[in-house]
Amino acid sequence: MEVRMRSLFAMILAMMVSFPAISSAQQDQANLRRVHVMTGAGTLPRNPANRLEFLRYATTGEPRLTGAQLIERIPEVQKFARVSVESDEFIPYDQPQELKALSLRMTGRLADPDIAGIIFTHGTNTIEETAYFMNLTVRSEKPVVIVGAQRPFSTLSSDGPLNLLNAIRVAADPASRGKGTLVVLNDEINAARDVTKTNTYRLETFQSRELGILGYADPDKIVFYRAPTRKHTTQSQFDLTQSGELPKVSILYGYAGDDGDLAKAAVAAGAKGLVIAGTGAGHTQNARKALKELYDATGVVVVRSARVGAGRVVRDDNWQEPGFVAADNLSPQKARILLQLALTRTTKPDEIQQMFDEY
Repeated sequence: MEVRMRSLFAMILAMMVSFPAISSAQQDQANLRRVHVMTGAGTLPRNPANRLEFLRYATTGEPRLTGAQLIERIPEVQKFARVSVESDEFIPYDQPQELKALSLRMTGRLADPDIAGIIFTHGTNTIEETAYFMNLTVRSEKPVVIVGAQRPFSTLSSDGPLNLLNAIRVAADPASRGKGTLVVLNDEINAARDVTKTNTYRLETFQSRELGILGYADPDKIVFYRAPTRKHTTQSQFDLTQSGELPKVSILYGYAGDDGDLAKAAVAAGAKGLVIAGTGAGHTQNARKALKELYDATGVVVVRSARVGAGRVVRDDNWQEPGFVAADNLSPQKARILLQLALTRTTKPDEIQQMFDEY
């Protein structure tokens, strides 16, 4: 009898010791912030069987990894966040109306008080455009983090797994709130407005040039050194719930000898706005006269940007015409995004110029 009692007591004691450990682990997980993952097409979820297939992975036939499969392959994320995954496998984002739908979906998800931030996996070729669109239209203080990869998920030395892990860490970190949409790759955090892709294949491709990164996703912690100063997200005047179809805006590349014929063709094809990737400090070259005539005849808004990759385009300079708008330091592709949204509110160049000065 005494032996039985001792055995029973030992079992009870063992249960009392083990239960708190299980409860503690569950409690730790419950205390983590929730991050919601949405997936789009791109290099990150590519899964070629050949681990050296860095170039033709989109043609080899293996299906992409879904959001759930990506998270399953990085179990370490459970140390940093409670992760939920959007049910749609791959959300389109190439067309203006697809971007609008994605922005509205993100705003809806972020309205859930249990969600601390959103991740969207994206192809690196246009990641900066989608990020800037979300920066201007998602109405939330919570972070939207756009992430991609230069190498497919299953290849040797892929940057995909760590980029996704770091993006989740950034989205879960309270310090990310209020900074607008963020782009996270190569351990670096960049502002959506400033970041651009600068190299075709290198891992350090995403840079904010002379303005610099916002911070790092380092092994010990997420650290920020600066914050965006231009209007974004909750400060934005662009309300997609009140706008219809986004107007067509074309980008034209400036060059010596440009006669403006492509600008005429773009307007004839339905463009309501033109962004000129001008030479030097935004010079429209020989197309200047044709652009002015197009504005006078049709009201098409002309935004002068620059093809050089850095620096401001100033409105009050040698090449300004009445009705032209200066893009400040926005790249041509980002100037197009802002002009599309601006045209949903006004067609007056002076009012649009103010938007380019503020966003």
